[in-house]
Amino acid sequence: MQDRLKSVLSKQRADYVEVRLEEYESTNIRFQGKDIDKISSSQEKGGNARALVKGRWGFVTFNRWEDLEDKVKQAVEIATLIGDEQSYLASMEPVVEDLMAEYPNYFREVNLKEKVALMKNYSNIITNFSSKIQSSIADYTDRYNVVHFANSEGTYIRQVHPYLSVHFTAIARDGDDVQMAKESIGTVKGYEQALQISSLAQKAAQRSVNLLQAKHVPGGEYTVILDPVLAGVFIHEAFGHLSEADFLYEDPRMQNLMVLGKKVGSKELSVVDDGSLPELLGTSKYDDEGVLTRKNYLIKKGILTGRLHSRETAAKMGEEVTGNARAVSYHFKPIVRMTNTYIEKGKTPYKDLFNDIKKGIYARQFYGGNTTFEMFTFSAGEGYLIENGRVTEPLKDITLTGNLFETLHNIEGIGNDFKIIESGGGCGKGGQSPLPVTFGSPHIRIKNVVVGGR
Repeated sequence: MQDRLKSVLSKQRADYVEVRLEEYESTNIRFQGKDIDKISSSQEKGGNARALVKGRWGFVTFNRWEDLEDKVKQAVEIATLIGDEQSYLASMEPVVEDLMAEYPNYFREVNLKEKVALMKNYSNIITNFSSKIQSSIADYTDRYNVVHFANSEGTYIRQVHPYLSVHFTAIARDGDDVQMAKESIGTVKGYEQALQISSLAQKAAQRSVNLLQAKHVPGGEYTVILDPVLAGVFIHEAFGHLSEADFLYEDPRMQNLMVLGKKVGSKELSVVDDGSLPELLGTSKYDDEGVLTRKNYLIKKGILTGRLHSRETAAKMGEEVTGNARAVSYHFKPIVRMTNTYIEKGKTPYKDLFNDIKKGIYARQFYGGNTTFEMFTFSAGEGYLIENGRVTEPLKDITLTGNLFETLHNIEGIGNDFKIIESGGGCGKGGQSPLPVTFGSPHIRIKNVVVGGR
């Protein structure tokens, strides 16, 4: 395959050309209540070609590898027709590497019948938990991708991308009050991870039932403690996406807000994106442009120190490549995406973060939310009232709203209990979803947070 790709690419007249060939197999099993709702097993094979000519890209996807040469020519022709500017692409040394991973008790070696039985058991755990459980969903997905990447500069990389996720949703009802709780895992570590999550199914059921007894949070401004899940989602969604340079490059107003060297938080706050961490969902030795992934500080000791790049955005902004060009599959071109994004641990024992809070909110888990530039709204999956430094009664319908930069400055405590969260949800951007990522954080304490409620 390497020789074939090299031969095809050497014939093209363009500033730059790359090819991605991909083959994958996937299984999905879904239980709705105690009944199986969906079961599928599929295989797919395809590829794409991307060419850069005079600052413009031509992009073509295809399903037959036999059509490779014609499709590469087509991508070059498209780019040639529309190219009218200077091409920008950060220089990289060619790489030739074959990376094929092996994992114990791998899901490809487990038959479909066993997977269905496993998910049926988890579904029964949720539905049998309480008479108040009205409905449930237990969803299993595994996927095994092999990707060949080559470019006109001499790079050839073969990588495998395994992925397994399990999602549980429990819906409880008491009269007109309906509450939902979700739990999930996502992993690249092997099928055995799916065998060890009975407690996760029970947790989803327990949380949904508990929420029926929780009180509605009174709206107001509070000191808030976020658990590692909600803090990790917050830094990913509210800050991480603003650090993606394809977004920044096109928005002068946000460039003025995201000036490198600017103080954006306390000296204790450091935020990292690292695609090189071992065995995580967002991990890959090389990104989808063949760039080596690495640890990138976005905020270091409260100072804005970096952003995430593709080769094109790095060249346009005069900065270093970071290994963050990623695509969900061969159907899409690579764009700037996060990998494993997290707040580094602080020095405070997390229980001490609650000290001296007369009346505050402990917000946990993640239910939903949205961001618009620097403004955000997030809903917690569950929460508790904090009174005189103690966690007291359970609360529900907790919505946190604010300005990102004000909120970062209002972080007044970071715990030492750092945790990486491997949920199975993935990240969405530019129509590409779900892209496997992880996020993480210790508990964090934020003052003056606007909390919506009744």
